Amino acid sequence: MSTPTTPAPARRPRAATALARGLALVTGTSLGRYQTAVLRIGFSFTWLCFLLREWPNRHELYGPDAPWGWTMAQRLIADNHAFTVLMWSGSTVWFEVVYALAVVSAALLLLGWRTRTLSVLFMIGVLSLQNRSVFLGDGGDNVLHLMALYLVLTRCGQVWSLDARRAARGTAQGRDATGVALWTVCGLALATAQLLGAAQLSWTGHGPLPGIGWALALWGLWGVQGLWWCVRRYAPGEPRAVLDALAHLAHNGALLVIMAEVCLIYSTAGWYKIQGSRWQDGTALYYPLHLDYFSPWPGLSGLLATSSVVVLLLSYGTVAVQVAFPFTLLNRRVKNVLLGVMMAEHLGIAVLLGLPFFSLAMIVADAVFLPTSFLRRTGGLARRTARRLLPARAPRVPVPREGEAAARTPVG
Repeated sequence: MSTPTTPAPARRPRAATALARGLALVTGTSLGRYQTAVLRIGFSFTWLCFLLREWPNRHELYGPDAPWGWTMAQRLIADNHAFTVLMWSGSTVWFEVVYALAVVSAALLLLGWRTRTLSVLFMIGVLSLQNRSVFLGDGGDNVLHLMALYLVLTRCGQVWSLDARRAARGTAQGRDATGVALWTVCGLALATAQLLGAAQLSWTGHGPLPGIGWALALWGLWGVQGLWWCVRRYAPGEPRAVLDALAHLAHNGALLVIMAEVCLIYSTAGWYKIQGSRWQDGTALYYPLHLDYFSPWPGLSGLLATSSVVVLLLSYGTVAVQVAFPFTLLNRRVKNVLLGVMMAEHLGIAVLLGLPFFSLAMIVADAVFLPTSFLRRTGGLARRTARRLLPARAPRVPVPREGEAAARTPVG
């Protein structure tokens, strides 16, 4: 007598399974934690070094003594609707305050202190100074400009930051009086700016997205920060899980945009070079080596320019590397080798052409494609080196107050 057979369960289509796994991945975890930490450290370090180097010249670059005067900048911003808080007032005191806040925000973001708030302040500092004098810069300012916008949406403080250290100690789930005070001060600053200059400030109608002004964008970021704190403290269940999923999604989306932006920079630069006659005949590098403005080491530049073979190989190699880079992402080994070649190329540009901040910005942008294993080994090596160089701190022993020694002494 035969036993009845149960019908086999219907198999889920492979496409639906892959889609479900992909959705669970992008909403369940923040990808590229070490890569975004490198971006945070690298770009804040680049901007901080630039601001400190130009500290004696800050008035001539972005301040009241700049050749691009305040009135001309105001006319240009009224036309292109760029965001800069330096246009809120033409006083020297206001300029000094904004420049100092840009320096402080870059330093604190480098350390990873309150990265959610400091990334917004870092973005405001970058946009305010760069949009004040748009004709300054060497190309690296454009990269820094874009990356400052994208870093706001990333969770770039999960590793190698003071925030990660505080979370590891278990102090991030407390009352967090410092975070509440910082959030309150930012809200008061936004409200003051809106109430005092709502009639003449051009930051309400134009912003980072169509239909969203900068005032609405900044208030939205401020409100999300407050909502995050309230949900973490009073609703740690499903509302916290929903906000975590949205944060993961925003982080992964911003990371994808950063990677696409780097590929776009190299592909457009390479294909435009192909169309130039000087790049086609291999003599493009010869001309900047003979310009005094791009020759910090005239002897070295002249030595390279005398060898036509070296100039030809460097010119063709630059074009080949830039055009081929987006396609090498399909092969991990080739991509890693090409990353090393491109970073070496940017180091050469920094030395030969005297463009250190452009090269540093591009090297940091390239670091988004570095393998996680390499970054973790590098971080471990840096940690062990710091422990060897820095003296070990003795553990703190609490000193009992007067009258508590007898109570704390064990009986017998």
